[in-house]
Amino acid sequence: MSQNQRSILIADEMHPSLFAMLDEAGFAYDYQPKITRTGLIEQLSQFTGLIIRSKTTVDEELLNHAPNLQFIGRAGAGLDLIDLEAAERRHIKVFHAGTGNRDAVAEHVVGMLLCLLANILKADREVRQGVWDREGNRGYELGSMTVGLIGYGNNGSATSRRLSGFGCRVLAYDKYLQNYGNEFAQEASLEQIIAEADVLSLHIPLTDETRMMINDDFIDRFGKPFYLINAARGEIVSLSAVVRGLESGKIRGACLDVLENEKLAKLTPEQQAAFDYLKQSDRVILTPHIAGWTHESYVRINEVLVEQL
Repeated sequence: MSQNQRSILIADEMHPSLFAMLDEAGFAYDYQPKITRTGLIEQLSQFTGLIIRSKTTVDEELLNHAPNLQFIGRAGAGLDLIDLEAAERRHIKVFHAGTGNRDAVAEHVVGMLLCLLANILKADREVRQGVWDREGNRGYELGSMTVGLIGYGNNGSATSRRLSGFGCRVLAYDKYLQNYGNEFAQEASLEQIIAEADVLSLHIPLTDETRMMINDDFIDRFGKPFYLINAARGEIVSLSAVVRGLESGKIRGACLDVLENEKLAKLTPEQQAAFDYLKQSDRVILTPHIAGWTHESYVRINEVLVEQL
């Protein structure tokens, strides 16, 4: 396959809409969704582009076998699978589809929060068992609360737009932005969110700085008991710390779409103990990393990615 064809190796499962888009944009491609790391190392030197989703880790070793690589496309928002410094040293451009799933994530975050505040899942389980408990399932209104968003990029800003219709006060903190307050959210410091928020929702990438950011110390600093939402990356939040927060009452409830270890058959003893607590708690809602995983976003991610390429 000649280099002037702008040849791409697609190393993960993709929505079939991608192929027509690449054809129209003039890219040649080789779709190998089942390719192993060994196969990647053997073949990557033939290609000028690489497209991945969630299976493939792009590190120094892999890039050492990719002398002709000019760009990497990530069909999703997070870039924690890619060694960005190693790519930059080789002048390899990295693209991602940050806007592709922001609406899906925002809707999922609000949906989980409403379920928790109104006891929808708990009440549903009870009614199915013949329990008709109105007082025990009296809920809280989102409109009465202050919601703090950490991160005000694609997902954070889309979430604030969804929240605006409920009448709640929204505070947003983003250390990489300036003058970003708008009609949907008030620009705030992290300290203000910790002091005033009833709900904390995370919209930040996984980096060395954010890994295990939500730990015992962080939770203890909150001015009042709060609800925690994580639809960002699991390793930002210590599950053991969440359990301790729930036990102490500092955390009123948690909506977790991601976990620090999503391979449930390979949890450490500490992770297993935390997960066992969370899965039996009526104050916790768990979903399997699906916040951005809608039928619409599956196609939109491809559109955003190819447009950038």
